[in-house]
Amino acid sequence: MKDSELQIDRNCHVLYSKPCKKEILAKITLHYPEVEREVVWEQVQLRYAELLSKWRTDLGGKKNFHNGVGGTYDCIAIMCFYDVCRDVVTFREMEEIEGNLILPSFRKLKFVNCNMPFWKKLMHIAFLRAKAGCDKWHDYEMTVAPYEKNKPIYYEFTACPAAEFAIRNGLADIMPALCNVDFASMELLHARLVRTTTCVDGCRCDYTICGDKDPYLKEHPEYRDENGYRRNRECSYR
Repeated sequence: MKDSELQIDRNCHVLYSKPCKKEILAKITLHYPEVEREVVWEQVQLRYAELLSKWRTDLGGKKNFHNGVGGTYDCIAIMCFYDVCRDVVTFREMEEIEGNLILPSFRKLKFVNCNMPFWKKLMHIAFLRAKAGCDKWHDYEMTVAPYEKNKPIYYEFTACPAAEFAIRNGLADIMPALCNVDFASMELLHARLVRTTTCVDGCRCDYTICGDKDPYLKEHPEYRDENGYRRNRECSYR
């Protein structure tokens, strides 16, 4: 099925991005014989259209900055792929799809070093701009703490459409594969993310960000929980 033939309400929704489609097709090619691939992809497309038809219509479509590459609609497409192909696709492959969409833009910023006050301050400004976008669309409800020179940056989401979509459609088990890329993206900026909870299994998704040489990290060692989430301890080792 051509993308243009997909029955979605384009007044309020957008299609998955071309890079997202490419990543999904690559995994389909990996797991299915050639004679089945087109049918499997069409099943993913139809699932995407079906679930969007039952979904909220206030996300702003292409006008919303969150709907770019790797944004809300790509997350939904990835979850639809998982729903169709969960019997064959692995958790690690799902992480790879999201990483291949998100991380290239961060690799271009390899000159950024969040151990330096200049870059840390600039990152905080970037988060404030993101909050302004969230406030405009009221999709991701975002709060950014005031900047403090000698402390990590902190912000949090108390609402996340991707998490809401996953919970509503019984796909929450794959959300760690999408959320974990946040850790990898910060590592490319000589930064580290410290996170203790997400919108899927808690009331918020917390982001504490510091340079990768910050002593703060020793007090919050990272681990993977039983669901596959990368997380951090809330207290130091004793």
